[in-house]
Amino acid sequence: MSKPTPSWRTRWSGRSISLRLLLAVLLMIGIALPVAGTLLSHHYRKAATESFDERLEATLNVIIAGVAFDPFTQQLRYERALGDPRFDQVFSGWYWQITDQQGHSVTSRSLWDQRLPVTDNEKTSGREVTGPREQSLRVVERDIYLAPLEAPLHVSVGARDDELVSDMHEFQRLLWLGLLGLGALLLGVLGLQVRWGLAPLRRMQANLKDVEQGRAEQLAVDLPDELATLAASMNAVLARDQRLIERGRHTAGNLAHALKTPLSVMRLLVRQLPEERRGAWDVELTRVDSAVRHHLARASAAGEGGRFAPIDVYYTLSPLLSGLGRLAQRRSITLHQCWESQPRVHMDTQDIQELIGNLLDNALRWANHEVTLKVQSVDLTLQLTVSDDGPGMTKAECQEAVQRGKRLDEQRSQSGLGLAIVADLVTLYQGDMQLQRAEAGGLKVSIELPVVARG
Repeated sequence: MSKPTPSWRTRWSGRSISLRLLLAVLLMIGIALPVAGTLLSHHYRKAATESFDERLEATLNVIIAGVAFDPFTQQLRYERALGDPRFDQVFSGWYWQITDQQGHSVTSRSLWDQRLPVTDNEKTSGREVTGPREQSLRVVERDIYLAPLEAPLHVSVGARDDELVSDMHEFQRLLWLGLLGLGALLLGVLGLQVRWGLAPLRRMQANLKDVEQGRAEQLAVDLPDELATLAASMNAVLARDQRLIERGRHTAGNLAHALKTPLSVMRLLVRQLPEERRGAWDVELTRVDSAVRHHLARASAAGEGGRFAPIDVYYTLSPLLSGLGRLAQRRSITLHQCWESQPRVHMDTQDIQELIGNLLDNALRWANHEVTLKVQSVDLTLQLTVSDDGPGMTKAECQEAVQRGKRLDEQRSQSGLGLAIVADLVTLYQGDMQLQRAEAGGLKVSIELPVVARG
């Protein structure tokens, strides 16, 4: 019978005071400050826009007072000077326009041969439009009735809103900088408040990092009672895991010795078979021997994970790459190496050599002219890429290639086992492996391993 799921109240009651303080401040910073900033920004934008519209409306009223209808020419006219030279400069960004129902217009000289868009609106209103030369304008407009005309006239005044937008952007920049500063201040005060209380936990965290990186075998227990109990429990788990690892190693060694003699006997018996039957047996016995050695090696290393002391990838792989380079030359294949960084990683020396060795061996078997190895580190992740210009694989073949012992070409010995070994190693180190077509047409194997040492 499964245990009942604890309620939210029960789970929350066990949280520490420091966590509650942290969550309270984070909630205030993450919710209150952005909401306050948004409201302040909105009200400032509204106030600045209304102030700008009031300036335009004042100009609009002056224009309305100066418009007249000439009964002799049956045309609108406007002769009053506004006192602002920007309305006389062509495309200056300040415009006014009077339009009747027939589409006849009287405009400021600044509009030249352009016209502002017209909308029917009896009340004064403001809106944003695109003016001459794609200028962004703020327009205030309204409809008026002028005797003796029966139809209303549409009067509009527009001005470039660059200054308005610039002011609003500057206000928003200063506002968010101020809020960020306030948030940082609050976080700093909280950090000082809880620093003393969290000091034992930080010491335990540093001790745990030493265990993970192989510099220590157990956690220190000279801690407050709550953390000392936790450290003792974790030490018990680490000791049990170490016993299991040692037992697995001994078992693997015993199994290796137990299988060594039967395999040797079978090889002797195979030599007594006729020549035409001996080849197939040799191939299968070689596969069995390779698979046994591979899985015994994995059983010996399983459980260690990231507790290896850091090693230099370039120094560790140099002998292997030198030998594979000579092998590539004999096969008339160019082996390119691209080292964007030379990281230190928490891996067993044999594991990293076996991983790269199997990838390059598989690539050299299938390549036509060149194989490329690329090594780089991003944050704490080691990224390895091996590509070739061979025939490549389909998506289905890529999935089959990493199956244990799967061989896509029976005529090429161990062509699939190498990728299966690589897949096991990637899984052991909690990494990710992707198989896809390379730019040169062959197979591209991309591996990411979270094993890069800090510093």
